[in-house]
Amino acid sequence: MRGELETKQVENFLRGGGHMVSLQVSADVCRHCGESLCAEDVVRLFQKMQNKLRKQEFSQFKSLGQSFTVADDWPNKAIQSTT
Repeated sequence: MRGELETKQVENFLRGGGHMVSLQVSADVCRHCGESLCAEDVVRLFQKMQNKLRKQEFSQFKSLGQSFTVADDWPNKAIQSTT
């Protein structure tokens, strides 16, 4: 079943080289399943941003704090580190 789309601002996370950026982006969102679809030119910009993260070119990004993952000795093995 194909749902209707509506344009919304959605939060997106991009990763590159162990770094991550969070951003708000305009996307078409399915009213049925919630899947978000970004325009092709926006996806190309995501790829450029990921390359900048991999190359540690941070001049166009601002720091929002620190990111964490669980330690290797986390007591519940159902939860794993992302590294």
